Amino acid sequence: GGNQTQTQFVLLGITDNPCLQVLLFELFLLIYIVCLVGNVGLMLLVWTVPSLHTPMYFFLAHFSFMDACYSTLISPRMLRDLLAEDRTISFAGCVAQFHGFAFFVTSECHLLASMAFDRHVAICKPLLYVRIISSRVCWQLVAWCYFIASLSALVFTACTFGGSFCGHNHIDHFFCDTTPVLRLVCSDTRLSQVLIFIFVSFNGLSTVGMILLSYSRILHAVLATSSAQSRSRAFNTCTSHLTVVSLFYGTLFYMYLQPASRHGSQDKVASILYTVVTPTLNPFIYSLRNKEVKGALLK
Repeated sequence: GGNQTQTQFVLLGITDNPCLQVLLFELFLLIYIVCLVGNVGLMLLVWTVPSLHTPMYFFLAHFSFMDACYSTLISPRMLRDLLAEDRTISFAGCVAQFHGFAFFVTSECHLLASMAFDRHVAICKPLLYVRIISSRVCWQLVAWCYFIASLSALVFTACTFGGSFCGHNHIDHFFCDTTPVLRLVCSDTRLSQVLIFIFVSFNGLSTVGMILLSYSRILHAVLATSSAQSRSRAFNTCTSHLTVVSLFYGTLFYMYLQPASRHGSQDKVASILYTVVTPTLNPFIYSLRNKEVKGALLK
């Protein structure tokens, strides 16, 4: 730990070009509205339509909740900064934003693994499904996601903000993320970087491993079934899921598993992908491929 002489930071944002700022403001405002409508809409649909009271949609509703939350931690602030002259953020505000972001992103990693496990049981052991994935198990899995996420978020936040800030206070990013903040720390950050790397690797690789294992078993089971209809149904569910997984993890691994020195301006583009674009796409990728959701919407 160090002595924080910094009481506030300045977020440099995405661009300084005024025309581009207005354009991006309009674009991201639209995306954020679509994100909220899509995710909150899916949550309400799952809550209110009895035919969607199944484990798969239970997880989906939590997934939409996480998407809406972490998007809300970042987008409104980013939109404000695109038009505002003053882009300062308090030290506490910066810590809170990063902590919330780390919490929801980590819980999403583990929820994606739970969803893969749920699909694996549904497709590979359909007769035992109701017994294995009971509502108690659903709640336990979600509780585990939130528990491991709160633990990880504490570690990430302590590692990112625990050093001493004594130089300039300009964060070259549009939100308080670990790499741009660590650049401002003037004490030694090697231990912090190692810890962050370990926790990102653990959360990322353990959940990706679980997802790949589940899907390889699903693929095996699906290819073994004779009927073309059940094959296409299983593939449908899984391709939508895998699209989300690859978008999400691709950008996350790119961002957090490369050395701090290698980060450049393309980082902001990658960050926009998983903080703004993916949470907006998720509800549509999932629900528009599902007959049940389409059916519920048409009612």
